[in-house]
Amino acid sequence: MSELHLTAAPEQAGKRIDSWLAEQVEGLTRSAAQNLLAGQAVLCNGQALKKNYKLAGGENVTVRMPELREVDLVPENIPLDIVYEDADIIVVNKPRGMVVHPAAGNWSGTLVNALMYHCGDSLSGINGEHRPGIVHRIDKDTSGLLVVAKNDAAHQSLAAQIAAHTAHRGYEAIVVGSPRLDEGTVDKPIARHKTDRKKMAVVEGGRQAITHYTVIRRYRGYTHMAFSLETGRTHQIRVHMASIGHPIIGDPVYGLKKDRFSDIGGQCLHAARLTLTHPRTGEVLQFSAPLPVYFTDILNKLERMQ
Repeated sequence: MSELHLTAAPEQAGKRIDSWLAEQVEGLTRSAAQNLLAGQAVLCNGQALKKNYKLAGGENVTVRMPELREVDLVPENIPLDIVYEDADIIVVNKPRGMVVHPAAGNWSGTLVNALMYHCGDSLSGINGEHRPGIVHRIDKDTSGLLVVAKNDAAHQSLAAQIAAHTAHRGYEAIVVGSPRLDEGTVDKPIARHKTDRKKMAVVEGGRQAITHYTVIRRYRGYTHMAFSLETGRTHQIRVHMASIGHPIIGDPVYGLKKDRFSDIGGQCLHAARLTLTHPRTGEVLQFSAPLPVYFTDILNKLERMQ
């Protein structure tokens, strides 16, 4: 049993403990936080907290994280594009079309199934039975870099870095139209769509979401852009770009229904860069993944359209 120690900021007073935990531990869902609370694994001053506890601000909270348990998942010999690996972490370049972790409707063929085959039991257990090693996620049809934790100490360190914005993730995408500014920031809160629970949306009172963007190259009707994230909300870049009138091409949820590239099989979004501090050595590590073929093919088409 390992422990994670967190401190509630004064300005977080009034927030429910389950929501707060999900915000503090990147990759921990609210339902997983509620399971920890139900199991009396979240304590303040030695007392177990209930899931409806509201923060006063300033609390020192201890979370007793479960040990890795046997999972009812099948390791699968799926090839992995491994960018870096040691005893604590593994960085992979996830292909487009691969789901990160098993869930209803996707119990096989996921990144987790492939990692279980490659790593055996050497994956952290903090995020539960169906997400061993998973610290953060990218969408099924988003390609690019993910760091995976091989033990709980590494998981805690990486999650803390992401929560504190000291781990940096850089993305590239092609969007519809031409943003007015070459550089800018979208700072809009994101939450579940009020009527379509499968979608996210910009919602007043939602969780803070901040996306910085830079124009790489403008084309006729489209723009190649780079993004860096201060927060890691579900579908963040996709929602933010759609909200300012420049959806990512090929996005089946937030994009245009009819567009030259609406049938490319998913959003043209790639997690190209990742910077983190190694959880054991303290060394700052920087990784990059080249643009995949589907992405460069579109850029070549746009060049010919100029």
